[in-house]
Amino acid sequence: MNNFSTAPVVTSSADTFETGATLTHASANAALAAGLARIGSGATAVDCAPLTQFDSSALAVLLAWQRAATARGTPLSIVNLPAGLSSLAQAYGVDTLLSARH
Repeated sequence: MNNFSTAPVVTSSADTFETGATLTHASANAALAAGLARIGSGATAVDCAPLTQFDSSALAVLLAWQRAATARGTPLSIVNLPAGLSSLAQAYGVDTLLSARH
């Protein structure tokens, strides 16, 4: 069982980037590359508030972003993870791997 809350977290940091509205298999490669570039430039958080359409590819991208940030020595915070994506992470058993705040 996860401990995710559904209250949105407001982000305004220059170190935060946002997902797009869609993160599916069709857009995963482009999203991955864009996020990796932001992480490479020092981003430490990703805001998922815009995310309205997603599939399991979104989980893979979020986990890859977290691995990349960890490799740089800085954890990546995931904020405003949609409830549906949080449920999907729980169903796949990867919810504990995501450092998500809602």
